[in-house]
Amino acid sequence: MSESPTLEQLRTEIDALDARIVESLNHRAKIAAAVGRLKASQDRDFHVPSRERAVYERVTRLNEGPLPEEAIRSIFREIMSACLALESPLKVAYMGPKATFSHLATMQQFGLSAQLEPQKSIPAVFEEVEKGKALYGVVPVENSTEGVITHTLDMFVDSNLQITAEIILDIHHDLLSRTGRMEDIRKVYSHPQPIAQCRNWLEEHLPNVPLVDVASTAVAAQIVSEDYTAAAIASELAASMYDLKMVHSRIEDQVNNVTRFLVISRKPSEPTGNDKTSILFSVKDEPGILYRMLEPFARRGVNLSKIESRPVKTKAWEYIFFLDMVGHVSEQPVTEAIEELRGFCQFLKILGSYPKAR
Repeated sequence: MSESPTLEQLRTEIDALDARIVESLNHRAKIAAAVGRLKASQDRDFHVPSRERAVYERVTRLNEGPLPEEAIRSIFREIMSACLALESPLKVAYMGPKATFSHLATMQQFGLSAQLEPQKSIPAVFEEVEKGKALYGVVPVENSTEGVITHTLDMFVDSNLQITAEIILDIHHDLLSRTGRMEDIRKVYSHPQPIAQCRNWLEEHLPNVPLVDVASTAVAAQIVSEDYTAAAIASELAASMYDLKMVHSRIEDQVNNVTRFLVISRKPSEPTGNDKTSILFSVKDEPGILYRMLEPFARRGVNLSKIESRPVKTKAWEYIFFLDMVGHVSEQPVTEAIEELRGFCQFLKILGSYPKAR
């Protein structure tokens, strides 16, 4: 029986593999740069999301373990992000500042080598993309605990931007402070949404401590970095950025706490075979209108995954509906259902067809 390899032998083998990986990565980067030059000479888009998805699908099919599929996707996301940066800076606007959950979602989608531009508000994200200062924008649209982010839905009423992707981010809220001691906490800062998502935990463990609303979890962390008697509800990334200690991790009330983000752009997304389509519309308030809204989709077997209503700000007791359905707008049943709905709408806008999040 042969002897097992020694620790030094295994480390030597890893070193040799690392050298080959670096060589291969640089070879890939050179080819990516050549692709960028060719696209520029042909005046073609330098970023093609469908190509990225094809790469993800191919490498995950090739994966035989022991690395899990998500690890392979994460590694190749950073490889493609770095290679794409050699072609042209990929500018992405998101609702900042850094270390917010919007920042985490943007990094999850575009990687660390993209040029991520924090904005002060959701309207500012839309404006950056509409003016062409950013190729994409990332905005939150709903949380599984607290529901829809109405400000985002309202922005789509007047915007011509398209939804080109969705991001589902697991949200974990941590209680952070300078000392890391619960007994030092005299007040807690955070954005209203995280406070609401952690309310039961706060009432049980810090019942008499004032809760202070601020603009974002990152702002809360920044404030707490200068106040030894305060704590922030924020992300683990915020702890590292603002030199804070963990008082308690994962204090959210719901275990399955996720936030859905939308990626917006001026250009539509190509069909992938596993898509969603989002629309918004308004109808006259009359008997049977709810049935007539839904019937065109039911008759064609188009699955509706979400419907949300918002009051029209300029008219009392009239509503705009936001609707998500399974399928791409280029597919006949989806197109036909939307066009039939349009026939009795006062207003209808297709917000985009995009790949369903994994």
